[in-house]
Amino acid sequence: MPKVLGVGTAVVLGLGLGVPPAFAGPAAEPDPVPGLVAGRDTAAPQLVTGLSEPAVGADPAGAALAHLAAHPDRYRVDPAQLAELGTERASDGRRTVRFEQRYGGVPVLGGQYLVHLTGDGAGQRVESVGGKYFTGLSAPTAATVPDAVLRELALTSIDDPGARAGATAEDRGLVILPGHTGRLARHFTVRGAGPDAAGRPAREVYVDATAGVIALAHDARSPYPAGGAAARAESAPGAPATSPEAATGTAPDVLGRSAKVNIVRLPDGSYRLVDVTRSASITTYDAAARDEFDFNGGIPAGVLPPVSPTPDFPAGTGTSGATDAHLNAGAVYDFYRDRLGREGLDGKGGAITSVVNLTSGGKPMVNAYWDGSKMLYGAASDKRHPFSVALDVAGHEMTHGVIGNTANLVYLGQSGAMNEALADYFGNAIEVTTRGTAMNDPRAALLGESLCLTGTPEACADRRMDDHRTTVDDYLGVSPSLDSGGVHLNSTIFSGALWDIRRTLDPLTADRLVYRALAEYLTPVDDFVDGRNAVLAAGRALGLSRTQLRTVANAFDAHGIRAGWQQRIGLDSRVLLRDASTVSIAPAAAKGRWVAATAEKGGKGFLSVFTGAVTGGGTPTRISPADGRSHGWPATDGTSAAWASMGTDAQGSWGMEVFARPLNGGELRSVHRGANQYISEVQVSGGTVAFRVNDFGSGRTWIQLHRDGAPAVELPVADDHDVTALSLKDGLLGWSEDWTTGETRSSAATVYSVAEGKVVARYPAAGGASVSSTVLAGGRVLWVETPADRTGRSSIRSGALDGSGVTELLPGDSTYAKLRPTITASDRAVTFGYRDGDRPAGGWSNAALSKIWQIPITGGTPQRVSCNRGGQYLPAADQGTRVVWLDGSAGRTDLVVRDRPAGSC
Repeated sequence: MPKVLGVGTAVVLGLGLGVPPAFAGPAAEPDPVPGLVAGRDTAAPQLVTGLSEPAVGADPAGAALAHLAAHPDRYRVDPAQLAELGTERASDGRRTVRFEQRYGGVPVLGGQYLVHLTGDGAGQRVESVGGKYFTGLSAPTAATVPDAVLRELALTSIDDPGARAGATAEDRGLVILPGHTGRLARHFTVRGAGPDAAGRPAREVYVDATAGVIALAHDARSPYPAGGAAARAESAPGAPATSPEAATGTAPDVLGRSAKVNIVRLPDGSYRLVDVTRSASITTYDAAARDEFDFNGGIPAGVLPPVSPTPDFPAGTGTSGATDAHLNAGAVYDFYRDRLGREGLDGKGGAITSVVNLTSGGKPMVNAYWDGSKMLYGAASDKRHPFSVALDVAGHEMTHGVIGNTANLVYLGQSGAMNEALADYFGNAIEVTTRGTAMNDPRAALLGESLCLTGTPEACADRRMDDHRTTVDDYLGVSPSLDSGGVHLNSTIFSGALWDIRRTLDPLTADRLVYRALAEYLTPVDDFVDGRNAVLAAGRALGLSRTQLRTVANAFDAHGIRAGWQQRIGLDSRVLLRDASTVSIAPAAAKGRWVAATAEKGGKGFLSVFTGAVTGGGTPTRISPADGRSHGWPATDGTSAAWASMGTDAQGSWGMEVFARPLNGGELRSVHRGANQYISEVQVSGGTVAFRVNDFGSGRTWIQLHRDGAPAVELPVADDHDVTALSLKDGLLGWSEDWTTGETRSSAATVYSVAEGKVVARYPAAGGASVSSTVLAGGRVLWVETPADRTGRSSIRSGALDGSGVTELLPGDSTYAKLRPTITASDRAVTFGYRDGDRPAGGWSNAALSKIWQIPITGGTPQRVSCNRGGQYLPAADQGTRVVWLDGSAGRTDLVVRDRPAGSC
């Protein structure tokens, strides 16, 4: 493998690029542009700069492919797997050919490789190459789970039953999810329906097409395919049937001030708010307070652009926000065309469509967004102007359209945060440039400051670019369930660096620099460090001086965006399993051993069950078979493990299977196999395995016990009863049980004796409260009790195993009970955490993320288990006070452990 050079090194070693030898004399300041960046988990380099090699071929794509094919040892890519997505031509004639990686004809998520060309004809040369190309893929390319089953599984990603009824799942086709050897998934865009879905974004859901499990899900940035604006807008109801005549007129803005607007005059003599003076026509529609969901996919019949019998439009054009939307769309177009040489959001002069005056669930839509084909703006409320008023908001949202047609950064984690950061940067740049605001103006860094009807701009602003956040101090390590992994929460770390570049360099140079990085270097799943390298490489292509490039590098350094920043965060836990591929499947621990589910190299991208010692050290061992199925949902008693497997068997039937195996790698035992069944809540203790079965064919649900090889025992679950949170220990099985009698809801913690074959203890909750998270530990049964109205605070309780008495370990009026705990316990301590919930009143911070706490099993004052900054999820108690959990502090998901509480942090 070629040697990877640091960011401060210019020379490329091991690639035979003909770099001249160094001359004697004083050491020159190191070049901040990386010469070579090796790809992670791939043999293909992420970035190679400093090239000047002939590119043979009449067209850019052919020349680029020929260059890659001519240097197989340098790039390690198979040109046969590359399909041209398009060629970006810069104003200086430089061209960037963007290829999509397709494995077996199936697109690879985020797999894009780019070749940068200069010159023309015989003088055409390759200047740099890079992107994401995933080597070593061996995933299947044909789905084995029926499409209908995959669609139903995708719909389960909507956790609100009210929004799930009538929900839709639009099939986006098959895709290979990268990582290790790849994972075949079918991609759906899932949208809720009904009032419960109001204000909720669509979800991008990837369902494993051979195992039948959700592999990845996150909120959608653009629910509709980018690049379709022209076709939709031009054929939308209400569009002129004949070529209109360009005209100018006046229209009041939201404050009643008269503004000059570009409009059209129709053959009947009326005028509409349509601008045809630019190569990209601009049309603005008034939704007249219709709901945003009416505009999924297009413009409904009867929705028209504002119309006037004269060129002077009435007051309603302003109060609806239409005038501001129309003017702001023109300003955004002009910025990209005049300053950056881009023709429209799609780069091809495609139409720009805006819809104003939208509601959501019967109330003003407190939002604005680009839906992939058009702009949607919320109506005015008692606190805010229409969202179309703010030019930086309009610029931000329409820049998402530019991003979708260039780097198409995936809206998840760091790539999603860069998506938001770039939209922030250009939204802000468009406004300060158009308004003539100096970069040293105290309000130049504000975003959305003009929307509020009352209060100062500083108080009204949604974000500010100069908040000085850094990766090491401020990165919020959250799960995909919160803000798609922190796409807004972490965006100003990256946008702050870009803003500092704009403040330090000439603004025009900075805008061209950032735009070139977006259009020509970034690829869909890049992270912050990749973004840094993209900007620096773009700077070299633009001809920035060494001093200017060092200024750019210093801005990223100031925000902690440099290779290895995760290692500088400082954790008080030990890592047992790095970069786990799921945050939704809980680990388990007992007697100094842990089990967890993740994908691994050689596992063909499927989930596998791994085990290791909680003391760390050594390599985690896979104990599940490599059989082309997903294995997860593990449990352990410290000696053996049991888990569920999901996928298609040799006969082509989809179903689930329960396995058990000693942790030392002894004989693998199939405990249960069921076609058309869903198995959950797997538990193991000694030779006994218990789990919950839901049979799709019969509609029956039961708990199944397998004891030391004896025939299976079914514990039927009564009609209208729901059993969850199974816990198996020392011959006892505990669970949480919910049922409804008439209109009365009941819930109880229940203990069943395996040997006696009967329930030996039941603790009903009072007043309609619900019981959850049942655990057997310390010779007692423990559970969480939550009030019926769910507005109160949960308590943690414990009961004797004979049903004789209850002890409250964490009272419902405790300060900590507001955390809505779920619990795990050893014989000495109870550990509890809380779910990501609604946005805290003071805004999200690392302190407000999911944390885990611990109390003695007899009750007491809670202590923080760990002072790690990021989200802490799904804790599993081992022995004494030792706990393992999934931790997001390092910007990824690691399985970590602590032996004792950290106390106060």
